[in-house]
Amino acid sequence: MGNNSPVLFEVATPLGFTVRTSPAYWEQVVSKHPDLAGRLEAVKRTLGAPEQIRRSSRDESVLLFYRPGERHWFVVVARRRNRDGYLATAYRTDAIKEGESVWHK
Repeated sequence: MGNNSPVLFEVATPLGFTVRTSPAYWEQVVSKHPDLAGRLEAVKRTLGAPEQIRRSSRDESVLLFYRPGERHWFVVVARRRNRDGYLATAYRTDAIKEGESVWHK
């Protein structure tokens, strides 16, 4: 996200950094995961009040935020650079993925 990009949301996480995204990037996420259309508030809640946070087993700068939904887990994937975080993607899943647990409720 460039410095001049508008900010759609900015959410403080329990790990002490903020995750943000632009309207254009959110539209890209929804185009890949159409079931997330209309679920922006659930994504923001998942970042701000997750059930647990896991570190990606493939990239230590990538964190997966999990929060239970109606029938699936919401997963919000963010890339962290120092005190800044950026939305990578979001989706729903049946199970929590492998990776180091770094925080839980």
